[in-house]
Amino acid sequence: MAILVVGSVALDEVETPFGGRKDALGGAAVYFGLAASYFTSVQLVGVVGEDFAQEHLDLLAARGMDLGGLVTAPGKTFRWGGRYGYDFNARDTLYTDLNVFADFDPTIPAAFRQTPYVFLANIDPTLQLRVLDQVASPEVVGLDTMNYWIERTPEKLKRVLERIQILLINDSEARELAGEPNLHKAALAILEAGPRLLVVKKGEHGALAFARDLLFAVPGLPMENVVDPTGAGDAFAGGFLGYLAASGDLSTEGLRRATIYGSVLGSFCCEAYSVDRLVDLSRGEIEERFETFRELTRFEASRTAGTQ
Repeated sequence: MAILVVGSVALDEVETPFGGRKDALGGAAVYFGLAASYFTSVQLVGVVGEDFAQEHLDLLAARGMDLGGLVTAPGKTFRWGGRYGYDFNARDTLYTDLNVFADFDPTIPAAFRQTPYVFLANIDPTLQLRVLDQVASPEVVGLDTMNYWIERTPEKLKRVLERIQILLINDSEARELAGEPNLHKAALAILEAGPRLLVVKKGEHGALAFARDLLFAVPGLPMENVVDPTGAGDAFAGGFLGYLAASGDLSTEGLRRATIYGSVLGSFCCEAYSVDRLVDLSRGEIEERFETFRELTRFEASRTAGTQ
């Protein structure tokens, strides 16, 4: 089944201790869409400026993404700059220039409105509600948000949570959203607010999936080559929901596998600047890393006899 993603398309500037990249393709919808494209067809709704290069459009189209909802507006594309130190879990934002994204008011093309899977990337909850009002009862809606919206638009965000099935956020966002420092208690409170599943992204420390009948932990993958973690959380979401859309398997085991596939795509994202690693993967590489995650968590029960 196809998946619709609504969110930012950006040009990024990234600095790390080992180098950097300017005018790099980025944005939540881009990272999500590229990751999901390895599993299913992707429809993208977003906005770019007149400075957005044709080569970026060609790259997205080459991955089979339907850009019928990507609008070019007068002005400059959303631009973000960030700097990482040796701790890739932390970064400093150098600048955020919303440009044409400041006036983004998503209009879902008629051809996209019946899409069964929808992902609302990190945008204003008011816009997320407008998207939900335009789509026709999708089977699964996934959502990302951030501390900014949790603090400034709690009532609007609450209305969004009531209309989605899957929430994908990091651990600090989960704690703030629930007003609860204990992550497990925070997860239970969030599930009471509407979502059937909460996926907590913990960066290099892995991920946790919570549902009323599920608690599943995925370890972080020990990686030798981390270049740029920008977009890894969005790539995780793309792998997660892309697998679910392709398989249609919402069982407990299906959700476990989706969490692993999300971790697989998120880990690949970190291996190069921008989206470079997400455009040249093979299915074999994805499945091989899936098996690596399986081996990380596999163990045999002890056969040692109990003491008498």
